[in-house]
Order: sequence, then C-alpha cells, then structure tokens
Amino acid sequence: MELLTPAIGLIFWMLVVFLLLVWILRAFAWKPIINGLNDREREIQGALDMAEQTKAEMAKLKADNANMVAEANAARDKIIREAKEASDRMVLEAKDKAIAEGQKMIDNARETIQNEQHAAIAKMKEEVATLSLQIAEKVLHRELKDKSAQEKLIADLASSARLN
Repeated sequence: MELLTPAIGLIFWMLVVFLLLVWILRAFAWKPIINGLNDREREIQGALDMAEQTKAEMAKLKADNANMVAEANAARDKIIREAKEASDRMVLEAKDKAIAEGQKMIDNARETIQNEQHAAIAKMKEEVATLSLQIAEKVLHRELKDKSAQEKLIADLASSARLN
C-alpha cells in the first residue's frame, strides 16, 4: 500500500519543484511564448484583413470590368449604327445621283434624237427639193424639145395663172 499513498516529504518536494518550475517558466518562457502567439495572431488577423480587402478590390474590379464591357458594347453598337446609317445615306445619295444622271442622259438622248430628226427632215426636204428640181428639169427638157410644145406649155401656164 505504500505505493499507493505517497509520503508527505515527497509531496512537499514535488510541490516545491513544481512551483519552482512554474516560476522559471513564467519568468523566462511564457512571455516569449505569449508574445509569439500574439505575433502569430496579429499575422493571421492581418492576412484575414488583407484577404477581405483583396476580395473587396476584386469585387470592385469585377464591377468596373463589367461597366467597361458594357460601355465597350454600347460604343460598338453606336459605331455599327452610325456606320449603317452612313452606308444607307451613301446608298441613297448614290441612288439619287444615278437617277438624276440617268434622267439627264435620257433628256440628252431625247434632245439628240430630236436634233437628228430635225436634221434628217431638213436633209430629206433638201433632197426632195433637189430631186423635184431634177425631175422638173428633165420633164421640162423633154417637153420643151420642140418649138410647138414650148408654145403650148406657155399658153397652158398663162391660162391657169389667170384662173387663180
């Protein structure tokens, strides 16, 4: 039973050694251990704060990026719309110009046709007059070969002149 119940002297010396050990640890070891734990706690808290700050910055950057993409899309849509309007305007102007030039060409062609028609009519009149004169000359030449035919023609012309 002696093994189960320790002696009082042993308990005393164990208590003295334990208190001495606690005092030494408190004097030399606990302050550096506590300071190390506090430093480690500050480092962990700083890392957590930095993670929160980085998370907030990432959210802000993501929002800014979304805004920039939206602005870029709006600018792209505006440029495309302006280009389409300019294209439509250019096509309309080209169409109007082509119609005006076509009408001008048609008017010029009509005027040229009319001028050529008048020239052809004048030339035909001139040729008809020339042919008529040539025919009349040949007819008169044939009719007036002898003296009696000439006198008869003069009499006919004189009588028809008096009737008019």
